[in-house]
Amino acid sequence: MIVESPAKAKTIAGYLGGGYIVESSIGHIRDLPGSASEVPAKYKGEAWAKLGVDVDHEFEPLYVVNADKKQQVQKLKKALAEADELLLATDEDREGEAIAWHLQEVLKPKVPVHRMVFNEITRDAIRAAAANPRELNLRLVDAQETRRILDRLYGYEVSPVLWKKVMPKLSAGRVQSVATRLVVERERERIAFVPAHYWDIQAEFDTGKAEEPKAFKAGLVSVDGKRVAQGRDFASDGTLKTRDALHLDEEAARGLADRLTDRPYEVKSVERKPYTRKPYPPFRTTTLQQEASRKLGYSAKYTMSVAQKLYENGFITYMRTDSITLSETAITAARRQAASLFGAEYVPDKPRVYASKVKNAQEAHEAIRPAGDSFRTPGETGLSGDQFRLYELIWKRTIASQMKDAAGQSVSIRVTGTSTRNEVAEFGATGKTITFYGFLKAYVESADDPATDRDDQERRLPNLQEHDPLTALAMAAEGHSTRPPARYTEASLVKELEEREIGRPSTYASIIGTILDRGYVFKKGTALVPSFLAFAVVNLLEQHFGNLVDYDFTAHMEDGLDEIARGEAERVRWLTRFYFGDNGEEGLKDLTGDIGDIDAKEISSFAIRGTDIVIRVGRYGPYLDRDGERVNIPEDLAPDELTAEKAEELFAQPSGDRELGTDPATGHAIIAKSGRFGPYVTEVLPEPESATPTSSTPPADGSKPAPQKRGRTKKADAVKPRTGSLFKSMSLDTITLEDALKLLSLPRTLGEIDGEPVTAQNGRFGPYIKRGTDSRSLGSEEELFTVDLDKAKELFAQPKQRGRGRAAAAAPLRELGNDPASEKPVVVKEGRFGPYVTDGETNASLRKGDEVESITIQRAAELLAERREKVAAGGGPKKKAAPRRKAPTKS
Repeated sequence: MIVESPAKAKTIAGYLGGGYIVESSIGHIRDLPGSASEVPAKYKGEAWAKLGVDVDHEFEPLYVVNADKKQQVQKLKKALAEADELLLATDEDREGEAIAWHLQEVLKPKVPVHRMVFNEITRDAIRAAAANPRELNLRLVDAQETRRILDRLYGYEVSPVLWKKVMPKLSAGRVQSVATRLVVERERERIAFVPAHYWDIQAEFDTGKAEEPKAFKAGLVSVDGKRVAQGRDFASDGTLKTRDALHLDEEAARGLADRLTDRPYEVKSVERKPYTRKPYPPFRTTTLQQEASRKLGYSAKYTMSVAQKLYENGFITYMRTDSITLSETAITAARRQAASLFGAEYVPDKPRVYASKVKNAQEAHEAIRPAGDSFRTPGETGLSGDQFRLYELIWKRTIASQMKDAAGQSVSIRVTGTSTRNEVAEFGATGKTITFYGFLKAYVESADDPATDRDDQERRLPNLQEHDPLTALAMAAEGHSTRPPARYTEASLVKELEEREIGRPSTYASIIGTILDRGYVFKKGTALVPSFLAFAVVNLLEQHFGNLVDYDFTAHMEDGLDEIARGEAERVRWLTRFYFGDNGEEGLKDLTGDIGDIDAKEISSFAIRGTDIVIRVGRYGPYLDRDGERVNIPEDLAPDELTAEKAEELFAQPSGDRELGTDPATGHAIIAKSGRFGPYVTEVLPEPESATPTSSTPPADGSKPAPQKRGRTKKADAVKPRTGSLFKSMSLDTITLEDALKLLSLPRTLGEIDGEPVTAQNGRFGPYIKRGTDSRSLGSEEELFTVDLDKAKELFAQPKQRGRGRAAAAAPLRELGNDPASEKPVVVKEGRFGPYVTDGETNASLRKGDEVESITIQRAAELLAERREKVAAGGGPKKKAAPRRKAPTKS
């Protein structure tokens, strides 16, 4: 039996006994070539080889076994030689089906092959699946392969356009580019937003009755029958959308409040309505990601990582699913446990059945729930940390989904009074009481907006009747301003992508991870902020590849892939239309073939409204440009914060250049300045004299002057100024001329050992001494000026140390807790290139938007996991394999 992961293999092996050999493929075993070096020699001359897809012959893919999987493939072949049957037990979704197909194609088994599927890793589920295998679903394989080829064509054809017109090493992707566009469009809305300012009045009334609550607050609703304007009445440009609303400014609101003070009031109306609130359905992939983000602060990627461990160890069902249905055994288990925990009165007479509203819902066939036919309470699992918290979330949601509705009463009260000028003012208050909590006893869903009331939150109002007299205890004018639309969080972006039917829900976590890793988006708290680079990329795609980032077009592509999965569309015809075009519409090949009319400077330039200042995205980052005067934009500055005032402030800041004095040895001026790689000092060399003689005086012997060569002095012959980076203990504001001259004296020659010169110098990884190709680290930068030849001999006599441990370990900046993967303590440390997190084995640098003071263990674990993946893949991101149904394929 072959599964994807070693952890899954270990759990399943314990359930099956001695008749089975359970091995793992460790994910995908082959894919389209990732680079030219991976293309087999016999295909290197083919025009399509760089794509890995033969576009002229039915889009035939070229698959190669991943370099890091060759050893595992040999291990699987060896194990297969001793077996009399092969069970392919990869995950029950398209990707799992594709992995199974690739395994069959590569291993070429001579024994019977069957597909084994299951939704949970429990003893009963595994044994039942082994006893009832099925055949491979080639339609699912075909759909997954089409998706892989489509993504390869998109990425490999569009990304080079970005390299040429925006910046090298950028990437475009079918879903990632659309997700980036969503984030950029939201930021554009924030930039264009003009706040509106409005006022209203908040009153507090006393009922004069003995029972609680005696007093309540109400807001001004109308004056003389005209509704008072609220935030929803203003457009994004700050103007009032309707003339029917009364816009109060501060003067009008305060004056009215004064005129309404100490006046008599009475209850105009009381409206009471019963209400019910139905339970939330069980989790599917996207709703789990959203709730884990809101309640636990997990990223989508981290949520899926923790859920994967819970699944592989038999605690929950498969976590990549569009479904919200529960099996009969799960419904029985949930109802039984709800009755046990909360009482039979909390369980409805009939089981609740949920139907998915997700278009083309597929993947696994059940919602995410606790595994088994009886659910373990969180306390019974033995779990801890983040796995415990996520399991508890899933368990509560599942139990609540089979409980009764919450019931209560909503109340609306209107109060009227007349001002000293006979203005009739009407105030309103709404309340809610819960008479039966039902499912809310087990679970309450969170909202993206923290100001939103929770479903279990009551707002109790006094028991009043019409015409009851009231006394105003307070009458306060309050000012408000409309707010720009909120930036996306991971939770709200996942929700938006799903509602627009863009991409597959199971891929959203990796998509968000990609746009963060590529620098298109960074985080401020939980908010996703687009970089200026993202603005340039989206600008280019919108103007020249509009369809490729069109929301409806991208959703329609997903429909096409689903049609292929259902056997309703043919993949070659579908890919031909996309790549070569059809019915007069340009295909991807033609769109990316002629890019001469794309103005790279225009694409990467954005004017700041009301100024002559332009934001430009350059090779080394964004900067401001005004008539040739330039200033860098701080990396962590959000685009909507770069106002005209902020731009002027950046131009007004000193450049950082500071003259320290004159070097007495050379007479050259010494300056300190800020550079791309940090602060440094340098000398200012005098202008070189012309290399071409200018005198027309003939030689003394009267001969004809030799002809003079015209031209420039070669760049290699030009004298370069000395430079030196500031030590960590130095700053541009306090460095002295003496300090600078010391820095410029480096590297410092100490003498010779065995005829080889020994120098002390500063490098990328810190201070060190060097002799030929051998080197030894120094404990501090200051030692560069104190180390002598005797000390150098002593250091070279010692064995060379490697890694961060070469110098004395500095105390950690913060301790975060244990990493859920390695179970080792994670700390934040300061490194040569900035702060990083480490569990003692793996180090990962903090990204743009990560702050030492606020980084969580969840975010640190995510960074460490990504770093481990890159190391395992030889320094690059892990590759995904694509399926192919036809056999044999090119190889």
